[in-house]
Amino acid sequence: MTKTDSRVLRAELLSFDADPGEADSPVPGSVRHYPDGALWVENGRIRALDAYASLASRLPEGVEIFDYRGKLITPGFIDSHVHYVQLEIMASWGRQLLDWLNDYTFPEELKFANREHAEALSEAFLDEMLRVGTTTAQVFCSSHATSVDAFFAASHRRGLCMLAGKVLMDRHAPEELTDDTLGGIRDSERLIADWHGKRRLGYSLTPRFAPTSTRAQLDATGAILRNDPSLWLQTHLAENTGELDWVAALFPGSRDYLEVYEQSGLVGPRSTFAHGIHLDQAMRGRLAERGANLAFCPSSNLFLGSGLFDRKAAREAGLNVTYASDVGGGTDLSGLATLKAAYQVGQLRGQPLTAWQGFYGLTLGNARALSLDDRIGRLAPGMDADFVILDPAATPLLARRTARCRSLGETLFALMMMGDDRSVAETWAAGRCQHRRDHQPIASG
Repeated sequence: MTKTDSRVLRAELLSFDADPGEADSPVPGSVRHYPDGALWVENGRIRALDAYASLASRLPEGVEIFDYRGKLITPGFIDSHVHYVQLEIMASWGRQLLDWLNDYTFPEELKFANREHAEALSEAFLDEMLRVGTTTAQVFCSSHATSVDAFFAASHRRGLCMLAGKVLMDRHAPEELTDDTLGGIRDSERLIADWHGKRRLGYSLTPRFAPTSTRAQLDATGAILRNDPSLWLQTHLAENTGELDWVAALFPGSRDYLEVYEQSGLVGPRSTFAHGIHLDQAMRGRLAERGANLAFCPSSNLFLGSGLFDRKAAREAGLNVTYASDVGGGTDLSGLATLKAAYQVGQLRGQPLTAWQGFYGLTLGNARALSLDDRIGRLAPGMDADFVILDPAATPLLARRTARCRSLGETLFALMMMGDDRSVAETWAAGRCQHRRDHQPIASG
């Protein structure tokens, strides 16, 4: 008989059932909050949650109860766009996008032809993601199939829900990083067969961006996507003004940057376009009509000087906006740091991000946009047990600030602005504690 793996965590619980809106107070019914709650985890999934006083009386004899009072449990954070292969070039001095690619990104990604390097960086990247409370990400690997194999193998061993893909480039990059058009497609098809749908893994087709792919490669990618609508698609769009000019010169038959992707069938409900800063409202509307999402990468946009994302315009167009670290153009893997930067960008645009909208975005909002909300993004019975245990008193200064908070909204905002990896007491994925603060990451089972 299989042994049941069952435990209850007692703590303050926060989850979202719907978009809380943009007001200072959340839309009624959008927030599920238990000041003294109990989360019952069994065999990698959430069995139940309720007020502790209510659930405790219904528990079977012998179930372990772990006391986390003073901590806040939320669903695990989700990062919609991140380059794991750029982990070690974070905080490289001042370049804008196209120079950044040539000076830092391409030389770094050449290293991932080496399997041992790819394996070591995959483990280091996942350690760091779990340290900051991120349990799921949509990940760019390099153009080497071995970088994808290494990343998926490491994620599979830990039981993580991850999306990833091999970067497709057949021009305008170093020869050692480019594929012939059909070779990159064949690699992608093999990787899909090996990893897509394996336990908690999913494959994202990954043309880097329009300038590094020929029309033939983009069309072939679109054909794979049409043949298997369970796949995801990730690329970049309208990040930098120099990039826009380059795309216009390379694709004179397309009326705008977005149409380059539309003509190849790459815009759909599982498509993520990173950045999307320099778009007009008609382009945002076309993305919204097809159910695509934009990955807002605020720390990267500020660091590379790319521009200020217009979140209000995207919402008015009905376009899904997700939150992402980007890395290495981004300056922090932490979802809390991403929200802090998003708030600052919003302040400059006169559209500040509320804590309600921020925490919704990092959890259920990102899950919905990535078509993963049937599994993750909420604390609810039947959902995968991916969650983060936050400590509102993690540092002396944060403790002073949160001690003065008189509402959950105030506490969330303080965490969003002052929190970092020290605020993450533990990170759980698939019902297992996989990171504990002040200790090494928990060994894979």
